[in-house]
Amino acid sequence: MTDPFTLLSTRRSVPIPMLAAPAPEGAELEAILSAAIRVPDHGKLAPWRFILYRGESAERIGAALAALIERREDEPLSETRRRVEATRFSRSPLVIAVVSTAKEHVKIPVWEQILSGGAAAMNLANAVHAKGYAANWVTEWVAYDDEAKAILGIQAEEKVVGFIHVGTPQEPPKERPRPALADVVSEARAPGQG
Repeated sequence: MTDPFTLLSTRRSVPIPMLAAPAPEGAELEAILSAAIRVPDHGKLAPWRFILYRGESAERIGAALAALIERREDEPLSETRRRVEATRFSRSPLVIAVVSTAKEHVKIPVWEQILSGGAAAMNLANAVHAKGYAANWVTEWVAYDDEAKAILGIQAEEKVVGFIHVGTPQEPPKERPRPALADVVSEARAPGQG
């Protein structure tokens, strides 16, 4: 078993076309989702929810998204564009939407609720990695379009934290440059402190 520090320091997004079946399901998927919800949640509001897209439902949703774009265009979609839209939720074997349900609260700021949703998405990506799968967190235009959100089962007032594509990596992920710690870490200085 990989130790937790190595797990966190080796997590890497895998390009969506490199995510193939199988994806987690059943008890394994339940364990991943159970780990994903173990996040800071001031007030115990659970200001997020998950939607699973897979199989025939994902294909039908893709067809509906392609039809939505087709209705908006002045001319028919190219075959490439139609395929891109139609396969938006079937490019990987499982897509998990992390949806923020944050709303005004007498004590808990909306911003804290939104951050809790981001933490749930990151926990989800880490839990997927811990189980030997891979993930890629995206939003894309459908996250910001109310008609598309309706097709996806997301309310207009809800916000998409991300769509987490999940599957088995077809090749080891390549490392990418990370910021130098000196560029992103500083020591706090009290007023008047040199």
